[in-house]
Amino acid sequence: MLEAIEKAKQESIINTDALKAGKSETKTHNQEIESRWSVDEIVALFELPFSDLIYKAQNVHRENHNPNAVQVSTLLSIKTGGCSEDCGYCPQAARYHTDVENEPLMALDEVIAAATEAKNNGASRFCMGAAWRGPKQRDLEPVLKMIAEVKAMGLETCATLGMLKEGQAEQLKDAGLDYYNHNLDTAPEFYGDVITTRTYQDRLETLDRVRSADINVCCGGIIGMGESRNQRAGLLAQLANMERPPESVPINLLTQVAGTPLHGTEDLDQIEFVRTIAAARITMPSSFVRLSAGRQSMHEGIQALCFIAGANSIFYGEKLLTTGNPEAETDQKLFAKLGISKI
Repeated sequence: MLEAIEKAKQESIINTDALKAGKSETKTHNQEIESRWSVDEIVALFELPFSDLIYKAQNVHRENHNPNAVQVSTLLSIKTGGCSEDCGYCPQAARYHTDVENEPLMALDEVIAAATEAKNNGASRFCMGAAWRGPKQRDLEPVLKMIAEVKAMGLETCATLGMLKEGQAEQLKDAGLDYYNHNLDTAPEFYGDVITTRTYQDRLETLDRVRSADINVCCGGIIGMGESRNQRAGLLAQLANMERPPESVPINLLTQVAGTPLHGTEDLDQIEFVRTIAAARITMPSSFVRLSAGRQSMHEGIQALCFIAGANSIFYGEKLLTTGNPEAETDQKLFAKLGISKI
């Protein structure tokens, strides 16, 4: 099985000369053809001795990316709370009693001020998130203006607005949206233990609409929700085996919030989190693998291991939607220690 894994990894290497000329998250036709991964093969990666797994991941990382550069994004919650969904991890669900207060859609000038600060702090991408099951047309109109204004500032734009209806992805594209985030969250067989108000197929259909509109896909999941290692591998298999794997793959560690159903879940071992980053890097060589929610709980040594394992994108700034995130100055100090530059 390990020979098959090594063969698949070698077949997925992209041209390093192109990388030297300047790494882009937009893939060529050849780069879109990724090797197919079975869940068993990904479990075998998880079960490698840690140093062997990191060695494999680091080799894949160096063959496909600058190993000392990290893409930096900032995420702003433009509409907070009051969501009708029942995602067991989310403090923005209206049905749960948490400390998150409902807030209406932010004004355009407030969003532009936040984007300006993000750009001044070194972010290259600005992501806007709204707590909706999916945007109604009246909701979408002001967001389209935000996207256009942020794009005009020279920032890449990203949005996460829930499920998209037919035609909405095209409107987002026309406004200047570069990336759309819509996570699968977990493996199909564990999904129903976390969410019941939307199906796995609902998520896949939104991703298809995003792809059809020629918007880059940002799609990953959350680990540490009580899933098994096989189910963590199952999530990665879903992502890696897409016809075109996501350009950005956020790997979130569950941030437990009092009042949500998953509060009190046994904490995931952080070395297992690093293993997940490494397996994501090996199975999706040309994707950007992002450290997302939960990073605040990680010692800088664990974060450094994640970068070595192939993570090359982060959210940074003061807040990650409604949970904390290391402040920009802290991240800059860590980057300086590790000799990492920002993309």
